[in-house]
Amino acid sequence: MIKYPPYLKRGNTIGITCPAGYMAAAKAEDCITTLQQWGFEVMVGKTLGSRSKNYFSGSDEERVHELQAMLDDPNIHAILFGRGGYGMSRIIDRLNFKKFVRHPKWLVGFSDITLLHAHLISQYHISSIHGPMAGAFAQGNKTKASILSLHKTLLGKKQSYSCKPNTLNRTGWVKGMLVGGNLTLLTHAIGSISEIDTRNKILFIEDIGEYRYQIDRMMQQLKRSGKLKGLSGLVVGGFTEMKDTERPFGKSIAQIIHESVQEYSYPVCFDFPVSHSSQNVALKIGGDYELKVSPRSVRLKEC
Repeated sequence: MIKYPPYLKRGNTIGITCPAGYMAAAKAEDCITTLQQWGFEVMVGKTLGSRSKNYFSGSDEERVHELQAMLDDPNIHAILFGRGGYGMSRIIDRLNFKKFVRHPKWLVGFSDITLLHAHLISQYHISSIHGPMAGAFAQGNKTKASILSLHKTLLGKKQSYSCKPNTLNRTGWVKGMLVGGNLTLLTHAIGSISEIDTRNKILFIEDIGEYRYQIDRMMQQLKRSGKLKGLSGLVVGGFTEMKDTERPFGKSIAQIIHESVQEYSYPVCFDFPVSHSSQNVALKIGGDYELKVSPRSVRLKEC
């Protein structure tokens, strides 16, 4: 049984923290303003724009302390992460979810935050939101579909998304629980307590900045670990800023993924608007969705 945190109301407080990579405070200004315009209070953590001199937004201790405080604070009703990058795996086993499990709140993010989403759903069966982070609101993006989808999701409005057909799509219609996120982090979690169960689930994946052979390696790891065999469906998002070796791998990202699941019969769609680009709609990890892939259209609808 999946537990959904309470949806937000005007006057509720959203905390902003950076549990991984450094983010300048100025990059969150548009986000803070937008959240306030939506009717929310905003509490900004010290890790945003921290004085850290290295990659991270503070020491492991500082990042753990701030995130733990926001998880436990009953006056914070949701946590929106500033950015991902890398660092969640360094601190996740030091977090105490005892109070959070009794009084869960919506956690919002993607990329490196995928590990936290996976941990919550696998260990505590608590839903969270894979969606835009604070930096995504900048440069006039607050009216983009992805940002607006986050607002609606936080308020509890069920969402329906579509994308154009792809010649590599496999048609079909299924219902199932949605899990997934960043491909690198999903494979990183295999063998840990944060590993997700994909059986009878709709899995979605996306990634950024990897070499094509690395995507193939990760898909093979998902396959060898049984993560692709028992799926209800597969949703492939954006794979942005991909790279190739001097001697070409010889296949596109879509071809690599298509080949990895060609022996299975469940529906598959490509080019879904979840990615590291501005197309990154809000999705509930652990939510019940309906995936319909036809020759002319693709729709992922919350049940």
